[in-house]
Amino acid sequence: MSYRLVYIAIVLFLASCSKKGCELPDEIERIPVDVKIERLEKDFFAIKQEKQVRDFLKQHPLFADKYLQQKQYPHDSILVNSLLGLATNPSLDSLAQQAMKKFDNMEPEQQQLETAFKVIKFYYPEFYVPEVKTFVSGLGQDLHVSDSLMVLGLDFFIGKDALYRPDTYEYILKRYERPNMVPAAILLLSNKFNKTDFLDRSLLSEMISAGKAYYFVKTVMPCTPDSAIIGYSGSQVADIHHNEGRIWAHFIEKSLLYEKNPFLVQKYIGERPNTPEIDAKAPGRLGTWVGWQIVKKYMERHPEVTLPELMADKDYKKIFNESKYKPEKS
Repeated sequence: MSYRLVYIAIVLFLASCSKKGCELPDEIERIPVDVKIERLEKDFFAIKQEKQVRDFLKQHPLFADKYLQQKQYPHDSILVNSLLGLATNPSLDSLAQQAMKKFDNMEPEQQQLETAFKVIKFYYPEFYVPEVKTFVSGLGQDLHVSDSLMVLGLDFFIGKDALYRPDTYEYILKRYERPNMVPAAILLLSNKFNKTDFLDRSLLSEMISAGKAYYFVKTVMPCTPDSAIIGYSGSQVADIHHNEGRIWAHFIEKSLLYEKNPFLVQKYIGERPNTPEIDAKAPGRLGTWVGWQIVKKYMERHPEVTLPELMADKDYKKIFNESKYKPEKS
């Protein structure tokens, strides 16, 4: 079967995917991907002395280099002493124990990553599957994604019952739940493939760029709920779909699509608890959701366009115009 025919088969698969039947097409399932999630927090919180810290760094050079940025320290002792303080902190140890209990079985995350990496390798055969590790940093860093390493900060995603939670706004805090962890990591990974025109920072450009990123995640994690990808609740997604025409009318009536004022752009793209310009109950980042719908429509109308072609396409005006996106105002 040719690449294009396989691609169209996958598009049809994505359209019909449900939670009950999420088997990948054979052409993708056969791609060899072996994901092993290494649980670094277990060894780290067994550390009691300086030598053990140094041994830990030697045993995990990629983690030390990429995540801990060991080379940025003028003296090793600075990092070593800092890590020793973390490893022997009773409060942090309690949080780590809670994270290890919550994530005792990470087979769901392993399966999610294997699926995502298989699909990515189908579209990008040169893709190098990164090493995947978990860690508890004391709420220092939630996720790290690079070409060679992915680190999942488990302490961020314990959920509402965590002993300590990230110091952030409540509406952002709601996104730090286990189902959102891997989709958030894959969203970061999409940056590697998502090409944009940095000289044109109009609202529509930002909307399409975000929409391409969400579309990438949905394509490589086809049975992941939209809510887990964009970080809305299920009821918020339902409400937005119900009011899609009204939301779109706001952007058109206010002539916002080609707006370049950074303050106005951020109102619809950036982090906010809501979007009162549209409705007091409307969540923030609505522009990114609309961008996702535009990209979906574009890809529905152009099934011959592959994921790599979409992600490499910087012509957001073409994507918008050819999507013919125009939901009716209810």
